[in-house]
Amino acid sequence: MSAKIKVGAAIAGVTAVVGMTSAAPAGASNDWGINGTFAISSNGDRAKVNERFEIQPGERSTWTINTVCTSPNDCAGTVNSDAGWSAPIYTTNGLWYVKRVVPEWRFCADGQPVEGLRIYKIYPVGFDGHLDPNSTEYTGENQTVGPSGSCGRNQWPQIRMPFYMKKI
Repeated sequence: MSAKIKVGAAIAGVTAVVGMTSAAPAGASNDWGINGTFAISSNGDRAKVNERFEIQPGERSTWTINTVCTSPNDCAGTVNSDAGWSAPIYTTNGLWYVKRVVPEWRFCADGQPVEGLRIYKIYPVGFDGHLDPNSTEYTGENQTVGPSGSCGRNQWPQIRMPFYMKKI
């Protein structure tokens, strides 16, 4: 084997090793995740209280989201809101979920506070309103559910309203 071929093979081998060591860890990617700063809003004018339309206070804030994915359907991370809370975010079956506890969500007639579980279900949407995995805009639902039996009623109190999120 000539010296030129041996040197060329050695350079190719070193280049391949350097390329592999500088690549992202196997199985981890941010290509499928949601990352960045987003303006969010929930439309209280279109809220439903226990499936009955009733105007409720809306929500507007800024979220900073960081996620890591091992596949398009397996992502997890954290949402930090400028409203002062943090919560996990993850994806299942094409939907993204953010779940957090809301202390003193509602108050009973006797003043007893009720805790709620707020669940945001979101997905990327294109300009035409259809699913678009490459979009930086998201839509979905903001739902808060309280415990059954709270305030003496054998019913899960819930409020649902439309949700929108756009990268800023």
